[in-house]
Amino acid sequence: MSSHLFMPLRGAGLVLGALLLALDAQAQAPTPVQEVNPFIGTTNGGNVFPGPVAPFGMVSFSPDQSPLPGRRAPIAAPGGYEWRSNGIRGFSLTHLSGSGCAGAGGDIPLMPITTPVRISPSSPDAYTAYSSLMSHAKESASPGAYRVAMENGVTVELAATPRTAVGRFSFPADKPANVLFRTSDSQTGSTAAVTRISPDKRTVSGSVTSGNFCGYLATDRRESYYTLHFVAVFDQPFTTGGTWRDGVVTPGSTSTEGGTTYGEQGFPPAGKGSGGWISFEPKTAPVVNVRIGVSYVDEAGALANLEAESPVSATLEGTQGATRDAWNQLLGKVRIEGGSRDDRTVFYTALYHSLIHPSLHSDVDGRYLGMDGRIHEVSGAQKAQYANFSGWDVYRSQVQLVTLLEPKVGSDLAQSLLNQARQNGGVWDRWTHVTGATGVMNGDPSPPTVAAIHAFGGRDFDLKGAYASLLKAATVPTPKDLGRVGCPVLCQGQRPGLDQWLSHHYMPVGSPGWGSASDTLELAAADFAMAQLARLAGDKTNVRRFTERSGWWRNLYNPAATSAGGYIQPRNADGSWPAFDPASDDEFVEGSGAHYLWMVPFDPAGLFELMGGRDKARARLDGFFQDEKGEWVVTKAGPLHAELDNEPSIAAPWLYLFAGEPWKTQAVVRAAMRKIWTHAPEGISGNDDLGQMSSWYVWSALGLYPVYPGRAELVVGSPLFTSARISRPGATLTIKGTGAAPNAPYVRSLKVNGKPSQRAWLPADFIARDGVLEFELSPTPDRGWGAAPADAPPSFGPRSTR
Repeated sequence: MSSHLFMPLRGAGLVLGALLLALDAQAQAPTPVQEVNPFIGTTNGGNVFPGPVAPFGMVSFSPDQSPLPGRRAPIAAPGGYEWRSNGIRGFSLTHLSGSGCAGAGGDIPLMPITTPVRISPSSPDAYTAYSSLMSHAKESASPGAYRVAMENGVTVELAATPRTAVGRFSFPADKPANVLFRTSDSQTGSTAAVTRISPDKRTVSGSVTSGNFCGYLATDRRESYYTLHFVAVFDQPFTTGGTWRDGVVTPGSTSTEGGTTYGEQGFPPAGKGSGGWISFEPKTAPVVNVRIGVSYVDEAGALANLEAESPVSATLEGTQGATRDAWNQLLGKVRIEGGSRDDRTVFYTALYHSLIHPSLHSDVDGRYLGMDGRIHEVSGAQKAQYANFSGWDVYRSQVQLVTLLEPKVGSDLAQSLLNQARQNGGVWDRWTHVTGATGVMNGDPSPPTVAAIHAFGGRDFDLKGAYASLLKAATVPTPKDLGRVGCPVLCQGQRPGLDQWLSHHYMPVGSPGWGSASDTLELAAADFAMAQLARLAGDKTNVRRFTERSGWWRNLYNPAATSAGGYIQPRNADGSWPAFDPASDDEFVEGSGAHYLWMVPFDPAGLFELMGGRDKARARLDGFFQDEKGEWVVTKAGPLHAELDNEPSIAAPWLYLFAGEPWKTQAVVRAAMRKIWTHAPEGISGNDDLGQMSSWYVWSALGLYPVYPGRAELVVGSPLFTSARISRPGATLTIKGTGAAPNAPYVRSLKVNGKPSQRAWLPADFIARDGVLEFELSPTPDRGWGAAPADAPPSFGPRSTR
């Protein structure tokens, strides 16, 4: 019998008291959801939205604000919300989180108003007539919930399930109570819209046909490619207010139709559009609840989604609670300890933003509308079809994080992309929006995406079919690859200018595409990932073939590009070098030649070799990351320095690991985390890009990064927190950071599964089973840890030194 049962009564009381205190502290510890602030990133170009959305949800019920002065688009920001704006024009059902361009989604805005409807809401004269001012002091948001008391007297509360929206409008008793359905007013416009009002059934239903993502950048890509159907059911009786089309208002009408068009500038013109409004009696029913189902298939699908996820018994509070629980379960897969409250909030908010996309696209019955305009149904191992894939962005670290935590979502994303390609004539589009192949950005991100999903544990998809399709796309130019429709930003082909790539072994100036030099680097990364897929398929011939092709970036390295040293430089088809300025973005995408010099993350040793060795590479990295005073610079320091608020630079800090100076990686990454990511509305510096940039922060705070396109080896930085526990199916990864603090980024020692390690990387199988990393951290650098050439991460180039 254990001796502790015989302890003195006083001792037992002390122990019991301590136990109760510990349990009380545990009970009071905030949940992951309580650590999230959805307003982080709502200004300064972050372009996220604060309204409720379920993990990977189809619906995101969020406010759309009035545009700031000087903005061309009819919205405040691409996410619909801009912290600096003080006007709300509606609450719509779909949004993209952190996208660039001028917006996408914002479908079916509802707007509760307390004035009569006398002029058409589409009229230029009604620009602010049906909007309302708001104050952040009367606004709150958390994962799954949003609330605002508007200046027009209406308090709005929102909730969402994966496929439905739930709202509550509390009207003042002494004013008219109307709800506008601005059905045609998607963020970038529409080509068709239908509104039907049924007072006897307390429903409003209809659809909007839209698309046009980034369409204002290319006159030949202003097109619709999806229709969103909706059914809204109210809990209170209402009367028909009327409808409008363009400038004409028809009181008492119960139906209307008509889109806004995309106008001459690619945005909806003033005076076009349609919708309707309904009226309530605020003296007898001041509080109105609405449940809204949506579907990209048909109205029957929207109603079925509504009945399955938000039946008559559903309440706003219950829906908010269920979605909050779903987020707690998902965010709780990463449990952190230590750090300040602000540090934890920034971390969990970044994790939250990383897991909003991809977006559910299939209905509860498995049906979905494909890119071929036909209705399909998920089958076999696939449980859901997903949409909204910002490939150019998320292949770098977001799909790896999603798959690490949710291998099934990763698997279904890979299958979804294959399904889309099969429905799109074999083309794996770079940036799919709902059912649209938008062609936005450059390169071919699909091979590294599919390879990364498989590498990080997403194995439940048709790998053989995906490889066969991607192999054909990488070797056989199509008419779209040879054409220039949509170019430069929205080229139709999967690999624009593929014939040039195959003949020149680089992308020459003037090729179809966007930025010949950055195209070369993107295609090299894509071919590196193709080699990984070929290895999985047992195709040894193509392993060699694509490994060799991944080295074609060397054909753009000009050692005499500048007096200061060589660069990846644009090159003409005849082999000559045009004039070059590393500060220029000519022939580069969203970055300068100085930024793109480092974008060879799978073969840093090969890059350093061309530079003249590791010593010279270290000096070049120092010049990139330090100013004339020797201070670390990570953003807004000019085109010759790093810009870690955008994708082209984000792998560069990790290259110090390959150069034998891991302490500089630790310093630069921490400097970026502290400068760019803060607990404030401006706390994301630049577009979050559907969670990609937030995923970079999450990985960095954990002290790890998936630098290789399509492989699961991880390079090692330094953790921000004293403890992080990552739970994934079949494995738990524990990261301990003794001495972890914001000002202590430097690694003094590391144990991997109990064994001391000097290596600045982890093998691919580390994530496949239980693993423990034990860091000792310090405010002062240890220049010896990980500095030996043998401790550097491997490079995989065809002629690298490793």
